[in-house]
Amino acid sequence: MLNRRLFLTQAIAGAGCAASGSVLADQSSSWLGWRGLGRDGYAGQGDWPGSLSAEKLQLLWERPLDSGYSGPLLSGQQVFVTETKEKSDEVVWALDAQTGQVQWQKRWSGALSVPFFAKSNGDWIRSTPFCDGSRLYVGGMRDVLVSLDCQPGQEAWRIDFPAMFGSELPSFGFVCSPLVDSGTIYVQAGGGLAAIDSQSGQIRWRGLDDGGGMWGSAFSSPIMVSLHGRRQLLVQTRTHLVGVDPENGSKIWEQKVEAFRGMNILTPAVWNDCVFTSSYGGKSLLFEFEPSESGPWIVKTRWQNKTQGYMSSPIIIGDTLYLHLRNRRLVCLNLQTGQENWTTKPFGEYWSMVTNGQQILALDERGELLLVQHNPKEFQLLDQREISQQSSWAHLALAGDMLLIRHLAGIQAYRWSAS
Repeated sequence: MLNRRLFLTQAIAGAGCAASGSVLADQSSSWLGWRGLGRDGYAGQGDWPGSLSAEKLQLLWERPLDSGYSGPLLSGQQVFVTETKEKSDEVVWALDAQTGQVQWQKRWSGALSVPFFAKSNGDWIRSTPFCDGSRLYVGGMRDVLVSLDCQPGQEAWRIDFPAMFGSELPSFGFVCSPLVDSGTIYVQAGGGLAAIDSQSGQIRWRGLDDGGGMWGSAFSSPIMVSLHGRRQLLVQTRTHLVGVDPENGSKIWEQKVEAFRGMNILTPAVWNDCVFTSSYGGKSLLFEFEPSESGPWIVKTRWQNKTQGYMSSPIIIGDTLYLHLRNRRLVCLNLQTGQENWTTKPFGEYWSMVTNGQQILALDERGELLLVQHNPKEFQLLDQREISQQSSWAHLALAGDMLLIRHLAGIQAYRWSAS
C-alpha cells in the first residue's frame, strides 16, 4: 500500500510540474481528489485522536451552500467545493482554508433532471473535482469538464462531451471523478473513457464506448494501479471491470460484473495483485489474473460471496476489507477467503470512509461521524457524533488535522487534534 502511494505521489507531482513548473502542494496538508491521493481512502499514517469530542474535534468555520454531492478538496491553504445553485447553475467556490472566506467563485449553466430512483436524492452536481496544485478539473452534470486555474479561478479550457462527440447526455449526470496522472486527465464521460492533456484540454484517446444515456455513462471512477508489475488504469463501467493501457486506451483484460440496472457504482480496490468489487443486485467478488505478453490477460474469480455493495467504496487494512452495504450495514471481510468476519446493525444509506491504517473515520449519510477501530474480530465503535441534521452524501476530506464535511446545506471545517 505504501509503495503504491509513493508511485501515485510521483505521478501526480509530475502532473503538477507539467501544469505550472512548481512543486505540488504538500500531500500531508492536501486532499486533492476523490478518496484522497491513492483513491483508497488513506489519509496519512499518523496517530489519530481517540475521540470525536468537542475538545478533540473543534469547528473552525462553516459556510451555507446550496445542495451538492461533490466532495470538498484541500490544496495548501485553499478549499474547493461545488454546489448546484437555484436548480439551474453550477458554482465552484475557492475558500480560505483557515477562515472560510471566499477567494473566488465560478458559475455556469448546468441544470439536469435525473430519473426515477435517483430523483429522491436530488438533481445537483455529483462529480468530485481533482486539483493538481495548479489547476482544478470540475465535471458538470451536463457532461462538461472545466479546467480552472487555482489562482485566480480563470477558466483555462472546457470540454462539452455531447457537443464534441455526439454522445447522449448522461441520464444521471457526470458522476465519475476525474483522475490526473503525469499530465493526463482520465475520465469516464462522453459515453466512454477519455484521456485528455491537462494543459491544453486536447483529447489524446478515447475508448470503452458505451454511448452514454440511461444505460451507459459510468458511475464509478478510474484509479491508476500496478498489477503484476504492469501500470494500468482500473476502470469500472456499468457492466464490466477493465484494465486499460494508459498510453493508448487498449484493453489489457476485461471482466463482466453483474449488477441490477448497471449499478456498478463504488470504486474498486486492489489487494495483492487482485481486484475487489461489489455491486447492487450482484455480489462481492475478488478477481485474480494470469498476465500475458502476447494477448489479453486471463481473469479468474478467486472468491465470491452474497454481500452487495452499493454507493460506498471499501477500505482495505492489511488482509481485511470494510464495506458499507446496500442493506446499510457495515461488513468486515477476510480478503484471503471472502468470509464475513462480522456484520453490524443498519446505519444510514451511505458511508464515506477514510483511514490511517489503524482506525476508520466514517461519515454517515444521516450526518453522523463514526470512529471505528480496525478489528477483524468484532465491530469496535470508538466514538460517534452528530455533526449535522442535514444529509451528508459528499465524501469527507481529511488532511493533517483538518477535516472538511460537506452536507446538503453547507460546508464545515474542523480541527481534529489531540492537543
